[in-house]
Amino acid sequence: MVEFKNVSVTYSSGVDALNHVNLKINDGDFAFVVGSSGAGKSTLIKLILKEIDATDGDVMVNGFNLTKLRRRKIPALRRTIGVVFQDFRLIPTMTVYENVAFVLRVIDAPAKYIRSRVPYVISLVGLQEKAKSYPTELSGGEQQRVALARALVNDPQLIIADEPTGNIDPALSYEIVDLLKSINECGTTVLMVTHEHDLVRYFGGRIININKGNIAFDEVIGGSNTDEG
Repeated sequence: MVEFKNVSVTYSSGVDALNHVNLKINDGDFAFVVGSSGAGKSTLIKLILKEIDATDGDVMVNGFNLTKLRRRKIPALRRTIGVVFQDFRLIPTMTVYENVAFVLRVIDAPAKYIRSRVPYVISLVGLQEKAKSYPTELSGGEQQRVALARALVNDPQLIIADEPTGNIDPALSYEIVDLLKSINECGTTVLMVTHEHDLVRYFGGRIININKGNIAFDEVIGGSNTDEG
């Protein structure tokens, strides 16, 4: 669960990035976070990942009170979160398998667990036939699927997808959101930051609109994909 209680962030430059924000994302939710550039979306994500601290208020993430969290506990927090970036951030000298396995090796997961978990997650994103391929041999959509597998491999409670469709073909964007939706249906909480309003209108669901550091809109809407028939 993610909860913001009266959270404000003022940067040293004097910019008020968030103003007394109250927000609750329950376990199992899927929410789109939308808003123009500079609205406060990135600040929201940085707070959740404990990359920055709130100026005022309290932030709770997956049972951690970030206001009181000591620096040595930050890695434990981040292990409960999977992040999918717009620019993929794959390691070019590693195969698909190695890119996904790397996440588990960093935290000293047992080799036996890695051998069973990695192929399973790669198959979840439909890339089992590309496990030995390198990132340069993949399309943009396939690279984003690898990034999604990497975010999933540690079985996180929460996945943050930060503009995950920004660098791929628009037609493939729907496939990526479909994948995120299916992951969410298995119980993982998903927070997807996006500028792509067509995607949001198509899928519908919970929409959190941030405008000038304030939550302007937080409601569930129907998607156009459910209007058929």
